[in-house]
Amino acid sequence: MLNGDRLKTAKTLVDKAIKEKKVFSVLGPYPVIRAGLRARGWVERRLPRPSVPQPRRHDLEKETRLVRNETPYFYWTTRRDSIDCRSLHKDQMTNHYAKAGSFTTKVGLCMNLRNLQWFDAADPDTFFPRCYRLGAEDDKHAFIEDFRRTACTSLLLYVLEKYGGDSEWERTGEVYNAKSHGLSKARKQHANQRVGTSIIDNALHICQQYLNSLEHCDIDNTLETIPTLSEQQWKVFLRNYYLVIHEGLMIEGCEVYVEHCKCMLEQMRRVCPQMETDGLCNIWIIKPGAKSRGRGIMCMNRLDEILSLVNADHGIMKDSKWVVQKYLERPLLVHDTKFDVRQWFLVTDWNPLTVWFYRECYLRFSTQPYSTHTLDSSVHLCNNSIQKHFQPSPERNPCLPAECMWSCSQFRSWLAASGQEDLWEGVVVPGMQKAVIQTLLTAQDSVEPRKNSFELYGADFMLGRDLRPWLLEINASPTMAPSTGVTARLCPAVQEDTLRVVLDRRCDRNTHTGGFQLIYKQAAVEVPQYVGVNLLVEGTSIRRPRAPVNKPLIQSHPDPLSKSSSHKSSLISSHCISGKENQSEEVKKAWPTLSSRKVTLEKSLIYQPKLRKCPNRLVLPSTCCVLPNPAELHPQKLSHTHTQPNQPPTHRTRSNLPSLYRPTLSLDVINLRPRQTLTSGHYKHETHTVSISYPVLRMQKYLSLNHRLTMDTFTEREGQKSSCGKT
Repeated sequence: MLNGDRLKTAKTLVDKAIKEKKVFSVLGPYPVIRAGLRARGWVERRLPRPSVPQPRRHDLEKETRLVRNETPYFYWTTRRDSIDCRSLHKDQMTNHYAKAGSFTTKVGLCMNLRNLQWFDAADPDTFFPRCYRLGAEDDKHAFIEDFRRTACTSLLLYVLEKYGGDSEWERTGEVYNAKSHGLSKARKQHANQRVGTSIIDNALHICQQYLNSLEHCDIDNTLETIPTLSEQQWKVFLRNYYLVIHEGLMIEGCEVYVEHCKCMLEQMRRVCPQMETDGLCNIWIIKPGAKSRGRGIMCMNRLDEILSLVNADHGIMKDSKWVVQKYLERPLLVHDTKFDVRQWFLVTDWNPLTVWFYRECYLRFSTQPYSTHTLDSSVHLCNNSIQKHFQPSPERNPCLPAECMWSCSQFRSWLAASGQEDLWEGVVVPGMQKAVIQTLLTAQDSVEPRKNSFELYGADFMLGRDLRPWLLEINASPTMAPSTGVTARLCPAVQEDTLRVVLDRRCDRNTHTGGFQLIYKQAAVEVPQYVGVNLLVEGTSIRRPRAPVNKPLIQSHPDPLSKSSSHKSSLISSHCISGKENQSEEVKKAWPTLSSRKVTLEKSLIYQPKLRKCPNRLVLPSTCCVLPNPAELHPQKLSHTHTQPNQPPTHRTRSNLPSLYRPTLSLDVINLRPRQTLTSGHYKHETHTVSISYPVLRMQKYLSLNHRLTMDTFTEREGQKSSCGKT
């Protein structure tokens, strides 16, 4: 039975919320968001989700019935495509931006950070491990070169650390120890084998060649230049490299190369910021482009295995959804165990770009001790969704938490115990903030900016031995499940503080924002007309200029010719000998008459061969128009009536193409009307309009119906040809 008082209270609350536009919809397991909005006077309109049953509460059902037809003004969903941001009104809020996948996917992050040089004077290799798309052919070749070059530097580092008096390789256990892995029999098979020093010579030469390419010393090399090592030589080199690094074979006489290796590595460190984390085993991590929570991730250390994976899956080549990224082989370890850092940040606007950084984060540990000689995911992947399926190793340090998580305050206590407490605020936090800002700057042109939208992201970092943070990926809609005691405390606080920033701060700019601090706010800029950073150049090819074919003329006199005078007309030269005005009448009387309707255009052209590269080229005056001979336009169609039986058919060649110095035309005079007299200085001439018809070719295909010609002198034709003046 319905309680009248409770129904009245619910109706009053709903009416007030509707009036203040406080209707929200949440899709997903976000009880903290629902509770925080209700505490602020909002009421919920439930979105249909039949696959997941909702808990029944009578008071909430009453509110739902009352607002079922109202428009929500606040959306919080897990998936970006659940709500179409483009269809929302300006006063509706949502927790996603359109096209934010340009940096929240592996492929998008890989491609966007390559454009960092256009936005900031920073090198992405200083905070983002090298990454390539396996499906793109150019990236695939770049990855192969990087893998081979990294094998060379790893080999030089191996020689330096093992034979140069450095015990780093023994302390970290990176060099293969067959006995500790229970493979002593496999090592005995190679006990008497040794690798020659040519492998070191090749590694030194490849590194020097790479340094020369950075200095553009190879700018004069042609495509036909023979590479330093052929494909077969590379296969031999990598096979020997695997024997030395992975199976522990010795290199005979390598002690004399220690100084050379040391000098070369010092030069490589100046141009390769990731030398300190590359290690010896050349491990690469293969990730699917659009998956989260560590699904589908694999670690590999052999080039042929990686390429076989790519070639076997045609979907990888087709969609370019997989990326390969250099694995950080020498990270900072806590009690000999690998970990990564989950850091939250909030974007409340993209124009101007406004970024909020959360003060607290948490660490996620693996369940097994760290080692580069096993590629198992229980060692190298710290995602809680993966580690929860493994039992902690008996060799694991008891100081590590059983839940495999630490808060940042616990990590800072561990740093303080080792005398590195100041590095957290001096190196770790500034490095993470800088990496986040630079990543967002590269994606700013791709994301659709929308007011009244916001989005919470979760960035994953790893720390090097110098505590410098390395960005691994950025996740949209980070999990807020209270899976451990650490996340049970931090995740609700992050959600509540998010509501403080996006809701409470709109009403009061001085309100407390909880753990969020504003770390970046860009100056407002106008949205450009284009989207993206790719440049496009459009244009047309340059063609050789031609003389004008059709040039309009001015009719000299408006009086039309009568039938009797249509056969008798007179033309005047455009360049008269005398420029006196009183000679116009005498010149008109001297016009010759035309007894026929045909006028012949003789070969009266100006011969100027030096103006063109082509010899024997005639250039027309600016007042002339020449039409091609129909026999020259289509010799194959017209030559059959004139070709001798023994004469081969005429082909269209350069010699019989239409030209400007062999015109033979016969024109019909349809209308000849003087229009006006033009006076210019001492010279006087009159122009006429002549409508012509082509006697052989179809006029709609080759000629316009009416051509206007400026004619200096016309020649009368009465059965015979006569030449006079210029045309």
